[in-house]
Amino acid sequence: MSELDEAWAFALAEAESRARLAGSRDVAAYLALRNSNDLLRRTGIEWLISTFETLAAHANRRGASIQISKEDNHRFRAGNSTMVGRLLILRFGVRQLSIEAGWPRTPRDGVVRGGGLATANIRHLGIKAAGEALRLIQSPQGAPSWVAGEKEEKPAAIHETNLRKHIATLLASR
Repeated sequence: MSELDEAWAFALAEAESRARLAGSRDVAAYLALRNSNDLLRRTGIEWLISTFETLAAHANRRGASIQISKEDNHRFRAGNSTMVGRLLILRFGVRQLSIEAGWPRTPRDGVVRGGGLATANIRHLGIKAAGEALRLIQSPQGAPSWVAGEKEEKPAAIHETNLRKHIATLLASR
């Protein structure tokens, strides 16, 4: 978590505490929900990014030579909205796999389409059809879960095996 994210979480906790003390239950409930959703978002994004990093590290131990670069506070477009989050770039020769994940931070940034908590894009440079757009949702058990597919369709849950396919595509010879 970046210092800015920590400061934001602390400010929200302080505001929630002040709202509770002032008897503003509706404001306190909103801030508690916001804190809970932000924790789900951070957890889901951390899982996605760290899983790709781990898969790339395993491939490197087998001799792949994948170069890894990361960026925090990355801004990207998702539909008409702007997401703020993390970017992971995996390079293998001339091939590149980009994983960007985040959520809108201010009202002017917009919303996550399909009612999700966060959005992620997995993109293969030069292989558009291999990319995926993901949404982070809260599972019925309360845990964050990445899914592919629009809200109207039955979303497909994303697991480590799905991410392994992206690493395989990155490493595939032409």
